[in-house]
Amino acid sequence: MSSQDTARTLLRCLDLTSLNDGDTADTITALCAKAQTRHGPVAAVCVWPQFVAQARAALPASIRVAAVANFPDGALDVARAVADIEAIAQAGAQEIDVVLPYKALLAGQSLEVGEFLAEVRHASRPLTLKVIIESGELKDEAVIRRATQLSLNAGADFIKTSTGKTPVSATLEAARAMLDEIAHSGLAAAGFKASGGIRTVAQGEPYVAATRAALGESALDPSRLRFGASGLLDDILAVLDGQGAAAVTASGGY
Repeated sequence: MSSQDTARTLLRCLDLTSLNDGDTADTITALCAKAQTRHGPVAAVCVWPQFVAQARAALPASIRVAAVANFPDGALDVARAVADIEAIAQAGAQEIDVVLPYKALLAGQSLEVGEFLAEVRHASRPLTLKVIIESGELKDEAVIRRATQLSLNAGADFIKTSTGKTPVSATLEAARAMLDEIAHSGLAAAGFKASGGIRTVAQGEPYVAATRAALGESALDPSRLRFGASGLLDDILAVLDGQGAAAVTASGGY
């Protein structure tokens, strides 16, 4: 796959994201304007819950709106997560990115984490549910696989690497373990989302290749592959314009 082909895949699978503490209505206006590019639209815009209604009103129906719940700490608090989800749904979002209680999982509370995810899945239907397992904090491959299994068993539509708020975000090693679990789950529609620290087409390409290897060519589609990023879009557009890599800057882990 050429760099331009990779850039086109990244663009159509991009969740253009702004999850900074200082985000304002003006931030979201600018984000939504960027989502409709000269080379086509991104898959979705991902924002804090309080900006969902604004983003939905600003975007065409072809661009989905996602928001985060239980974010970024991933507390084992079902009531809080469900309240976040209900507010996000009522504001008009189509997708929810929820944080798996990864600290509880590390403490051996697999049963409680599974119950949490089941409640979250029930509350979020029929919206698309992406479960953030925070793979950089789980570290161990066996735990990453367990978090992926629990999420898939609960009915998650996507398994996502990271919040972008911890020292280690997406890594290719974690992605491969997650993709392997998705491939062997028997769930033909389940997808993968890489997020945090992917800011160039060159950095995104190995994740595209890993997804193709695990799930097949047909999975290189926003229905099964997403990238959560802010700074990545500038590099995608530079590559598609034939200008090579852009000078990319981004705040936070995205």
